[in-house]
Amino acid sequence: MSTAAFHVAGLLEKMTSSDKDFRFMATSDLMAELQKDSIQLDEDSERKVVKMLLRLLDDKNGEVQNLAVRWLGAPLGSFHVSLLHCLLPQLSSPRLAVRKRAVLALGHLAATCSADLFAELANHLLERLPGPRAPTSPAALRTLVQCVGSVGRSAGHRLGPHLNRLVPLLEEFCGLEDDELRESCLQACEAFLRKCPKEMGPHVPSVTRLCLRYLKHDPNYNYNSDEDEEQMETEDSESSEQETEDEYSDDEDMSWKVRRAAAKCLAALLGSRPDLLPDLHHSLAPALVHRFREREDNVKADVFAAYIMLLRQIRPPQGWLEAVEEPTATGSSLQVLRGQVPLVIKALQRQLKDRSARVRQGCFSLLAELAGILPGSLAEYMPVLVSGIVFSLADRSSSSTIRMDALNFLQGLLGTEPAEAFHPHLPILLPPVMACVADPFYKIAAEALLVLQELVRALWPLGKPWVLDPAPYVAEMSEATLVRLRATDLDQEVKERAISCVGHLVGHLGNQLGDTLQPMLLLLLDRLRNEITRLPAIKALTLVAASPLQLDLRPIVAEVLPILASFLRKNQRALRLATLAALDALAQGQGRGLPPSAVRTVLAELPALVSESDMHVAQLAVDFLATVTPAQPACLVEVSGTVLAELLQLLRSPLLPASVLGAAEGFLQALVGTCPPCVAYAELLSLLTAPVYEQAGDGGPALHKQVFHSLARCVAALSAACPQEAAGTANRLVRDARSPHSSTGVKVLAFLSLAEVGQVAGPGPQRELKAVLLEALGSPSEDVRAAASYALGRVGAGNLPDFLPFLLAQIEAEPRRQYLLLQALREALGAAPPDGLKPYAEDIWALLFQHCEGAEEGTRGVVAECIGKLVLVNPPFLLPRLQKQLTAGQPHTRSTVITAVKFLISDQPHPVDPLLKTFIAVHNKPSLVRDLLDAILPLLYQETKVRRDLIREVEMGPFKHTVDDGLDVRKAAFECMYSLLESCLGQLDVSEFLSHVEDGLKDHYDIRMLTFILLARLATLCPAPVLQRVDRLIEPLRATCTAKVKAGSVKQEYEKQDELKRSAMRAVAALLTIPEVGRSPIMADFAAQIHTSPELTALFESIQKDPASAPGMEPMELS
Repeated sequence: MSTAAFHVAGLLEKMTSSDKDFRFMATSDLMAELQKDSIQLDEDSERKVVKMLLRLLDDKNGEVQNLAVRWLGAPLGSFHVSLLHCLLPQLSSPRLAVRKRAVLALGHLAATCSADLFAELANHLLERLPGPRAPTSPAALRTLVQCVGSVGRSAGHRLGPHLNRLVPLLEEFCGLEDDELRESCLQACEAFLRKCPKEMGPHVPSVTRLCLRYLKHDPNYNYNSDEDEEQMETEDSESSEQETEDEYSDDEDMSWKVRRAAAKCLAALLGSRPDLLPDLHHSLAPALVHRFREREDNVKADVFAAYIMLLRQIRPPQGWLEAVEEPTATGSSLQVLRGQVPLVIKALQRQLKDRSARVRQGCFSLLAELAGILPGSLAEYMPVLVSGIVFSLADRSSSSTIRMDALNFLQGLLGTEPAEAFHPHLPILLPPVMACVADPFYKIAAEALLVLQELVRALWPLGKPWVLDPAPYVAEMSEATLVRLRATDLDQEVKERAISCVGHLVGHLGNQLGDTLQPMLLLLLDRLRNEITRLPAIKALTLVAASPLQLDLRPIVAEVLPILASFLRKNQRALRLATLAALDALAQGQGRGLPPSAVRTVLAELPALVSESDMHVAQLAVDFLATVTPAQPACLVEVSGTVLAELLQLLRSPLLPASVLGAAEGFLQALVGTCPPCVAYAELLSLLTAPVYEQAGDGGPALHKQVFHSLARCVAALSAACPQEAAGTANRLVRDARSPHSSTGVKVLAFLSLAEVGQVAGPGPQRELKAVLLEALGSPSEDVRAAASYALGRVGAGNLPDFLPFLLAQIEAEPRRQYLLLQALREALGAAPPDGLKPYAEDIWALLFQHCEGAEEGTRGVVAECIGKLVLVNPPFLLPRLQKQLTAGQPHTRSTVITAVKFLISDQPHPVDPLLKTFIAVHNKPSLVRDLLDAILPLLYQETKVRRDLIREVEMGPFKHTVDDGLDVRKAAFECMYSLLESCLGQLDVSEFLSHVEDGLKDHYDIRMLTFILLARLATLCPAPVLQRVDRLIEPLRATCTAKVKAGSVKQEYEKQDELKRSAMRAVAALLTIPEVGRSPIMADFAAQIHTSPELTALFESIQKDPASAPGMEPMELS
């Protein structure tokens, strides 16, 4: 025995020790030895090592198990060549079981073997398939095709270069009279479409024709005779049809497997090529609808799944990226789909009453998807749908799942179809729903209560006249719900749904309930006292209190308020939020009828909630105070001092959200608006401004800048609530701003308050105010200058005839104050009404374009914003003139115009949007760009390339520094690519997109940071194309993660490199979430390197623990 073998034998013996630490250390030492080049094991020793590692997979200790899993791949890798050479001959074995196992094993091997070995496998299969060397045995041919499919499913991304030879062969083999072979060919095509969508592009037409042909491949059944009998809905005809199906669905018929494979292949095609949607929709939709009559349930389910995939591709984009106008492709597809709805309903009419629950579930899923894409399109077919729903709700022979699906579908319909469509069918629909409410199975009862709630909300909406008389149905609905509400031995979900349903019944139909109303309210009160049901009871009570029916809640309100007050002391945040919403609703609906003693109990809990620690709770608390103040002013007088103290402290927060500030303004207005006022105007104004007026010294504003804006808004709100005090307040502010004794903070607050007060109460003495504002523009304090500039613009917006000509004249006459005056003009353009600005548009336009060529970049930025706001005043007239400046203007002018376009684009719809088609608006208005991407993308991709002519060397003393003048343009191009990825993914060629991302991985530091983010997002949005080229993507990521900073580098260089490594590791973590990425040898090797390097392991673990950078899915296990 050699020394190495002897050493290995000793370690193997220790691996059997009863001590887990011995086993762990022996395994670790063995793997460390095997990594040395000097160790060469014979075949017998290798077999023993693998056998021992397999044994350790069942070890009782988790750490030993993990170590065995990690290292098992090392010795197996050396067997790949011999495994391949052993498995390939087994494809010709006379035994079917051996061939099947060889196919399965080769599929797994293909995913993990080296590139050279995979090429050998692919070439072997290709050489055996075509030409004179092709096997003559049908079984051998089936085995080879199955092997191709197995390799495609496990490592399809590696087969891309061979598809031009493979796919035509598969199409040729489908012509042979062998259904099992056809199934295997179609399954292989499905795998290729999922794994290599780009490479399959040239073959999509032929594969589509193949699938359409074999989707209807059913030689043993005559569908025409079935169509002739379609009108006969008697029991005899159904029995006859069943006999016919039984006659032809014999064990020898394999055609259903071919049809199922064709349907799955079409689903893969629709899912992998959204860019071909318009063409695929026209060619595939009618064929799929036609095949809804399929006789085999398994095939029918896959046909439904393929059609649902088509619907999901048609669905317009959702969320904030939704544009004002639909993209052309999606819009046309929606129109075509709308025309196909009658055909779909006709095809599903019989299926909705099929004996198979699985078929009906497929129908409900498909119709729910259709209703979600085309709301209102199913209204005219409600008789058919209601009939199908009632049939399934009454079906107690099948599992409960079908009834839950029917209820879920009905709930969705109530949300998408007009209420009038349900009115004629309610007498038929309500009884089975009521039966489900009483069902002993808790899931059905909970779902039925949700449907009943939606029925009430949709058929008898709040604030709208009722078309349907609820009287015939109220008693039945309320009785069924009360039974569930009274019961205490129910599942928690049923209890919550019953409480919510009662809330909707009382809120929508309370005036129809008669004697049932009071028991319902008392039951809600009882559930409010229960810790388990208090949260849904609060939400139900909120619905009742907010109802426009103005129900009499006096029987419960005296007991409800103290209970709600006690909830405000709880630590459960959701409970406090719901309680405050309920209190606000009660104050709005029952304000003057609330018992003062109970109101005081609630008010005593509020000061603690007006806190910076939870801004949302604070906002709701202040909203309630603003609501209850006019209704119960006497109660507020007692607590106003403590509440105001907390509110004023909150107003000093620099993090104050606009919503909380708005609530505070409403409360302050309510305090001075009551008669007599809860707090006097002068006193409240003094309390508000005290933090500024009382600060010592003049070292500049001690408070945060945002606090001055918040206080100024509150001063303006008080002036608006007391118009008789507004003029005096404005005069006082002008005096404070002018006084040489005023501190910087006082002046800043005075100017900001004037800006707000001038909008609501007039600017006061005009001549004096102009002088004060102009004088302040020359103040030595930057804060005072900025506040005066803001005030000049805001006050001018409220008095354009007097202030705007004055402001334009000052811009011309005062070049030193030009920047501040242009800022004032910007504020005026943003705050003034468009109609008021139109008479001055020409003068402003001329003035702004005179300053486009200014030397200061900051000034040009303000000019650009002013131009953007001005164009919005009259877009049809000014936008063409703006566009002309792109060709006629000087370089700085063109740059300013392009910057101005950015300010034409907003999140919300605007009349200027249709005129912006020639400009780019990917982020906020993607619909403006989608139709132009074919022309834009080549230009964009061109800007991602490094231009050598823009790189220059600058001498800095004895050193030479390289400057890349094209870097900023490349950064902007990659940022634009990210926006396109988020908003226009369906219109992108992901493969080409990835090529430019791949180039960016080796670019400058700033570009690499962007491309790492892009790569992480791509791994989530479209993992298949990323998986295809993961071997090429890993190398630059590995190089970045393992890079070392030169010795003697400055601290900033170390920080820069660390951030780059973190960004690269985030991309690696995102790649590891792709399910099959671990099969890549290069990725597996890098994963092992991450584990063996303490530095990389620490970095990877920190990325995983960071919630801001963690991928959306669980990453591949590296331990």
